Amino acid sequence: MSGCSDDFYSRHFAFCRFLCIYAEKNRLQRFMKKFTAVHDVSNPKALVQEALALKSNPFADQALGRNKTLVLLFFNPSLRTRLSTEKAGLNLGMSVITMNAAEGWQLEFNDHVVMNTDKAEHIREAAGVISQYADVIGVRTFPTLQDRERDYADFVLNRFVELASVPVISLESAIRHPLQSLADCMTIEAHKTTTRPKVVLTWAPHPRALPQAVANSFIEWMQVMDVDLTVTHPPGYELNPAFVAGVNIEYDQRRAFEGADFIYCKNWSAYHDYGQILQQDPDWMVTAEKMQRTNNGKFMHCLPVRRNVKVEDAVLDGPQSIVLQQANNRTFAAQAVLKNMIT
Repeated sequence: MSGCSDDFYSRHFAFCRFLCIYAEKNRLQRFMKKFTAVHDVSNPKALVQEALALKSNPFADQALGRNKTLVLLFFNPSLRTRLSTEKAGLNLGMSVITMNAAEGWQLEFNDHVVMNTDKAEHIREAAGVISQYADVIGVRTFPTLQDRERDYADFVLNRFVELASVPVISLESAIRHPLQSLADCMTIEAHKTTTRPKVVLTWAPHPRALPQAVANSFIEWMQVMDVDLTVTHPPGYELNPAFVAGVNIEYDQRRAFEGADFIYCKNWSAYHDYGQILQQDPDWMVTAEKMQRTNNGKFMHCLPVRRNVKVEDAVLDGPQSIVLQQANNRTFAAQAVLKNMIT
């Protein structure tokens, strides 16, 4: 092999090794290891478009999920999230196993404890075992609304992310609901009539203390989309500053509605007086009169919704309501995420 020095082969080998590492890095960047927040998505706008494309051809990728299993763990009940995520998995050709994990299955999440009370199994074994049964694990868990520090650490979800050896998808956590937010982005993209629509997230009264998860997550996703976002709520219902930094906050709901293209209605309990209901002022209900202030704005809600408490029938049953279309998009939001986890 005259003319070829050892240095040539050394440099050639190093270059080939670089190409392999680069290719593997790109592959890993394309492969979504977890879906817990918008920050887990390299290109949220592209994911929205992918979800919309899947909606027009939902069965095109069934070969991807063949011989793959999706396990869904619900520590809290669900209607839309459960059914839409099951359907998303089936659309991709996956087998789907759903477990109501809160019914009689007591799991210990803390380390270094003496398990001599009601907890029969530790998360370390549970996550390891489920990872052997599943190609993707979905977890739904709610906050305590009592321990803000623990809730905002997203303790339960992050223990699964930490200990599972397969991708984990959030089906709603203590502080975020990213699948709902992805579906919301799809809904706005499909119904907008201007390049940069005005979107208003409005607090509304509710008889029970509800999490801040949907509001937090919606704000995060709206901040990476091409929208003009305003959040309106009564004094005392300020959200976590980490989520609303740089967001326009308006305490006058009617003023916030002026010229809006989308009204997103949601209740949440107090963040600073954590988990508390500070008021249930019926004047914050979304009404047809308030919707007239908008730019023929569309009405959105993640559902379920308390009729004539959060929004009056005239709005919910009227032509401006797109809550059913919004709910339908939940399937294809989940399908887009799952596709990126199993590709």
